[in-house]
Amino acid sequence: MCLISFHWQPGSDTPLVVAANRDEFYDRPSLPLSWWEDGKVLAGRDLKGNGTWMGLSNSGRFAALTNFRDPSRNLPQAPSRGRIVTGFLEDELEATDYIASLRSGVHLYHDFNLLLYDRQLLLGYESRHDCTLTFDPGTHAVSNARFDTPWPKVDAVKRLLEPALNNDAALLQLLANRNIAKDEQLPCTGVSLEWERALSAAFIQMPEYGTRCSSIIRLSKTKASFLERRFEPGSEAADLCFTFTF
Repeated sequence: MCLISFHWQPGSDTPLVVAANRDEFYDRPSLPLSWWEDGKVLAGRDLKGNGTWMGLSNSGRFAALTNFRDPSRNLPQAPSRGRIVTGFLEDELEATDYIASLRSGVHLYHDFNLLLYDRQLLLGYESRHDCTLTFDPGTHAVSNARFDTPWPKVDAVKRLLEPALNNDAALLQLLANRNIAKDEQLPCTGVSLEWERALSAAFIQMPEYGTRCSSIIRLSKTKASFLERRFEPGSEAADLCFTFTF
């Protein structure tokens, strides 16, 4: 994922609502949202790394990941970060213990931000800084820097998420925002100015790279819903929606 916004309200009927965009090169193959063969993981699948960017387990666990943008820290032999998401969904470790289990090998991966929910606790983990975060109730977001870094699209989605929480159409419209930030608002992450401009939008459209899907997840105490809207070059947007109890 390249933009994850979430509303965290522990103790409520719906503790976690997530609205997120996955941005990726169009030539990287993937499968749409579905239950995986063992029936335990509900997610899209990256066919190159055989992992996923975001998903749910059949017990109501949630995981998602964004990359930390810094092309100067390229690791040619780094394993796919999608396996980190899959590992949590297939495991039963609490979020705190799962993060602890990652630490010894985190240097092998490109830098990432990880969001985990084990049905009790919501945690963020920033591998670049080996930092675990808890979140105050309310709205938060992460793109390709640290959690809640005030990039224009992060601030925009945080400001507009809560009024749209109960309306999937409104959340999808929020994720479809193609507005480009002004040059003076752009971060400097080591990519070209052309890329900084294009990547400043919530919904990205470039010739070879862009938003491949938008996702809405709602997690209550005993029920989950997962809506995915896919965007692939040359085809109409298509929606998939799954609801299940646990």
